[in-house]
Amino acid sequence: MPDAAVIIPHYNDIQRLGRCLDALMPQVTSDIEVIVVDNASTESLAGVRAAHPGVRIVTETRKGAALARNRGVAETTAPWIYFLDCDCVPAPDWLAAAGRVRTRGDLVGGTITLFDETPGPRSGAEAFETVFAFNNRSYVETKGFSVTANLLTRREVWDAVGEFRPGLSEDLDWCHRARSKGFRLVHADDLRVAHPTRADWPALERKWLRLTAESWELRGKGPTARALWAARGFALIASIAMHAPKVLLHTELRGPERRAALATLARLRLRRCGWMLGQALGRDL
Repeated sequence: MPDAAVIIPHYNDIQRLGRCLDALMPQVTSDIEVIVVDNASTESLAGVRAAHPGVRIVTETRKGAALARNRGVAETTAPWIYFLDCDCVPAPDWLAAAGRVRTRGDLVGGTITLFDETPGPRSGAEAFETVFAFNNRSYVETKGFSVTANLLTRREVWDAVGEFRPGLSEDLDWCHRARSKGFRLVHADDLRVAHPTRADWPALERKWLRLTAESWELRGKGPTARALWAARGFALIASIAMHAPKVLLHTELRGPERRAALATLARLRLRRCGWMLGQALGRDL
């Protein structure tokens, strides 16, 4: 029986999956199982199979990362479960770090750094994500969840909490359910993966449209809940001015990139406000 299983959901992202496995597989020892759960991609995985014969690839025809992750866990008997996303690049010592930090809590969320896949200067989307995306320490310490792009847990925790629930922010929901059962969530800075920034506005918009829809599903649908959701939407307008200093003071951005990030910040917050007001009024995204 393997000591740990790495669960990687995938759908039509062959190049990034290959990059992820190129970084991961040199670290794998005989007691580590790597399971890629493919969501019935239309792209062939033959090249991935040939390059990484030690990876077990299974197919989950029901769409969604939550269902893919559930299938991956069901495919293994390992007592330790490591979640990783196919577009992430694990650090060279990621598996060694996982072995060191996994007993620090019942759920352990790692650090997620960012990199650009395109040459500079950064687009507005890339600059925005450089400032605001994937602050997993903050998610763990202030919001009580870790993203599943870099999350460790034990089989017994998984069995007690149950599967990820599709159609909502499954990482937030699952971590909150775990914490409600008394399990402890901690952040481990030395458990690191890198995630690419979204390259353009359409990619960034799709991300936040999905997150807004999923977050809405975690809310009540009564009049009070709808009013509070609308108020949160209006608060996003004020957040533009509140968060602008983070852009202006960010050390990795240059002049044009700062302007692009500020424009994207305003555009995205206004768009999200409109989506949330529509949801509060009963319109689907």
